[in-house]
Amino acid sequence: MKVIVLGAGLLGVTSAYFLRQQGHDVTVIDRQATPAAETSFANGGQISVSHAEPWANPSAPLKVLQWLGQEDAPLLFRIRADMRQWLWGLQFLRECTPARTRHNIEQIVRLGTYSRDMLQALRRDIGIDYDQRTQGILHFYTSQKEFDGAEAPAAQMRALGCDRRVISADEAVALEPALRHIRPQLAGATYTAEDESGDANRFARELVARCRADGVQFLMSHTVTALREAGGQIDHVEATDAEGRFQRVRGDAYVLAMGSLSPLLAAPLGIRLPIYPAKGYSVTMPVKDASMAHQVSLTDDEYKLVFSRLGDRLRIAGTAELNGYDRDLNRVRCEAIVRRTEELFPGAGDTEQAQFWTGLRPATPSNVPIIGRSKIGNLYLNTGHGTLGWTHACGSGKSIARIVSGLAPEVDFAFTGLPARVARIRGLEMPA
Repeated sequence: MKVIVLGAGLLGVTSAYFLRQQGHDVTVIDRQATPAAETSFANGGQISVSHAEPWANPSAPLKVLQWLGQEDAPLLFRIRADMRQWLWGLQFLRECTPARTRHNIEQIVRLGTYSRDMLQALRRDIGIDYDQRTQGILHFYTSQKEFDGAEAPAAQMRALGCDRRVISADEAVALEPALRHIRPQLAGATYTAEDESGDANRFARELVARCRADGVQFLMSHTVTALREAGGQIDHVEATDAEGRFQRVRGDAYVLAMGSLSPLLAAPLGIRLPIYPAKGYSVTMPVKDASMAHQVSLTDDEYKLVFSRLGDRLRIAGTAELNGYDRDLNRVRCEAIVRRTEELFPGAGDTEQAQFWTGLRPATPSNVPIIGRSKIGNLYLNTGHGTLGWTHACGSGKSIARIVSGLAPEVDFAFTGLPARVARIRGLEMPA
């Protein structure tokens, strides 16, 4: 079967790889000249099953109110005359109940654990290298209230098979000596030894090289302008190349994996995807003082920042700004990340050579991605992964490849357009 994958970010590239493994003829279309050039370009670098507590949780509404108008807030709703933003915000509030939070954590952990296993298997199979580290992820807390609030979600994650252990401040410093500078401020930590980190952009580029060697075609610098339907099926994709030339691309099946742009392409087809762009920021800088720099990947839950070591570089990323499709760098938010990094690890990175980046993460109100069949027979969805696109990429890619191939996914997850019973049965053919 000929499958057209829309998007060459992490989700599109992994979808293409696993679709090719299933024997399909695959073409990938992306508006950028190189793969993973947008949301996947300079993300936080974590494969973080332990980062499963969604932004929408019982403590979120009060925090969001407190952060309104605060330029360096971890989560900033920049109120706009945008109905999609308001509707998304209302859905976000509905997801903040204890019951919805528990349900969403369950979905995120199941997919994350499976996806991490699929990444490790892929790494073994093809020997891919992307500055990966397998030293776990340490969540640290400088607020006693935040630390106390982490215990219940951590317990739920452990019950679901994600071994996120609650540890003392001294144990945290023993695992990551770079935290010694803030030992007096540490309330405690959690540690997930099985989690990992690595350069997502490098991973995507390496996997694209493997896909090309296996016969996958990539139409880069091609902007998708529309999906055209005929007779209840997608008939073709309309796109323009770098010179503005119009093209129609046809296939038997289509996978929409275009991140924050997905709802814009789906809406004319009558498909309403609850995805809104959440602008995230990152800072990348060379290691300046190795004795002060972290080795273990870290999460600062109070400030919503993650810290990864990518070879001789430090990558610090996080925060979310809901401000439509605006991609401008906000210097206040960039400087807030640098300031917090210097507070925690003074002199570790060369701030004079800091590189700032921003990208639009495709956020659903629940943080649960949208994977599966759409209401249009040959259109499939692999989008809405928010801050966890790197964590969920391989599991999502393999799952959508199985769904397109008429096979049930291997993980118990709330896939879109699939009977719940079918989604839970591993390895059986799906009904026609």
